[in-house]
Amino acid sequence: MDNSPHLIGMHYAGPTVRAALVQADGEILEKRETEISPNSMLDQVAGLAKDLASKSGRVAAVGFGIPGLVNRQTDVVIVSQNLPSTVREGLHAELTRAIGLRVELENDANAAAYGEYRIGAGRGVRDIFYMMIGNGIGGAIILDGKLWTGSSGFAGEVGHITIDTEGLECVCGNTGCLETVASAPSIVRRARERLNRDSTSSLSRLGLTKDFTADDVAHQANEGDDFALMMIERTGKYIGTGVASVINLLNIERIVLGGGVMDAGQLILNPIIQEVKRRAFQPCFEATEIVAGKLGNDATTIGAAMLAGDAALSQT
Repeated sequence: MDNSPHLIGMHYAGPTVRAALVQADGEILEKRETEISPNSMLDQVAGLAKDLASKSGRVAAVGFGIPGLVNRQTDVVIVSQNLPSTVREGLHAELTRAIGLRVELENDANAAAYGEYRIGAGRGVRDIFYMMIGNGIGGAIILDGKLWTGSSGFAGEVGHITIDTEGLECVCGNTGCLETVASAPSIVRRARERLNRDSTSSLSRLGLTKDFTADDVAHQANEGDDFALMMIERTGKYIGTGVASVINLLNIERIVLGGGVMDAGQLILNPIIQEVKRRAFQPCFEATEIVAGKLGNDATTIGAAMLAGDAALSQT
């Protein structure tokens, strides 16, 4: 067993918080997961962290991944759709006080990217672009082994590149963002719209389920449901369009795709790659490897923990 101090990684994926006690090498020792209320978030998160810390007795730092814009220089959550402003404003100071340990806040996609880079699908290369495709769509850039977050910490927001100039309004205020067509809620919305207007889709088992989710779409696709498979393939084309833009811009060595939507596996990865091949500048496409993440739901917790550990080590 690694004799280094342990770390705690946490991921707020509203309304769920996932937490893990992690060794310095990224191995998870214990995990917790619970639903929380944003208004009681501080107490519940602190309780989870203290519970995990009690299993070790030698925790160096806590990393907390949050969906939204996080300024690591000021430790301020600038934008997060799931957190009220009263929680965002003093989150870092309040968590540090309540937990009694060093706390590092980070965008959840950045944290997941770092986890995949260190011990997952990004190992073995120096430059990766990571895309997290779940309830929202986030991205992160690692160059020469380090997170590149831009001038104010917000780089990588691939979910808000425009895919359809005449599309739906996004939560960011723009129109036709990738997130409006390829996130988990948008997959469900598009599937419902198609079921309602297309009689040929009535044979899909999804039509028998009132409150189906993107996970259900992926499951039915894996079971051979033609309608669900079509929805997954079309989602892959949208994602591939965004990935092609990233490849043309960055000429990056490896693209790692994570988040819950990638649970569809090869059914979504293959159409993504085919659409990238069709749209990207060919020399850039040929220089880039496109792979699915390996860490699943643990990517953000592991990455947040390891980022916090690196920050603590740099201060010693």
